Amino acid sequence: MSGSRATIEQIPVRVLGGPTAFFEYGGVRILTDPTFDSPREYVVPGGQLTKLTPSTAAPDDLGRIDVVLLSHDEHPDNLDESGRALLADVPLTLTTPGGEQRLGNGAKGLADWESIELDRPGGGTITVTGVPAIHGPGAREDVEPVTGPVVGFVLTGEGLPTIYVSGDNASLDLVRQIAERFGPVDTAILFAGAPRIAVLFDNAPIVLDSVQAAEAAGILGARRVVPVHYDGWGHFTEGRDDLVAAFTDAGLVDRLDFGGLN
Repeated sequence: MSGSRATIEQIPVRVLGGPTAFFEYGGVRILTDPTFDSPREYVVPGGQLTKLTPSTAAPDDLGRIDVVLLSHDEHPDNLDESGRALLADVPLTLTTPGGEQRLGNGAKGLADWESIELDRPGGGTITVTGVPAIHGPGAREDVEPVTGPVVGFVLTGEGLPTIYVSGDNASLDLVRQIAERFGPVDTAILFAGAPRIAVLFDNAPIVLDSVQAAEAAGILGARRVVPVHYDGWGHFTEGRDDLVAAFTDAGLVDRLDFGGLN
């Protein structure tokens, strides 16, 4: 077993449902897109979103949270009311530049390829880089006026694996750009689920579908893939079985980790 593989296995990722995952990286305790509301319906432009299942943990179950990586703040399936309340107790939320303006205190927006260094509790730093994402099919200039800007993240640090958190991204072209700069990655936390909104983009997926997620894993050279954002909501159209089938067909099923190391 290589040293890199041993390092990967020392960093469990706890998947809590929807886009929400929790992990510790270099001593920094990190949460992605917090969604902790009970099942309910949300009114959104053009219709509604329905949360079907509760999260597998409450914020109080997680202990200290140092940083939230928030792909965007404008949709309740990425930041719900409970998640928004949680941000008040978190020292730093990294998100889009627009999200920084809307969220205010404690929020820092990252432009494409912009990095921030965070202190590790035991000394040293980790680096979080904002990476591009497009929340729908097509060019950014066509998609962002409809679904808004989103951001992904790459985490790096001395002696630590490289982790990519995709956010609500549907563009494999952007995944290729990220792979050129950071690949191969040790862990890709991929937002998937092929969510569809009937009135948007002719009902095409606005985040990766399962086949695209497998292709993204190959592009990134990802040694481990932790899927999130594929269960618990009515507009997610592909689930765990679809992901397993797609990764099996791509010869990558051994890389899938559904957050069982928690």
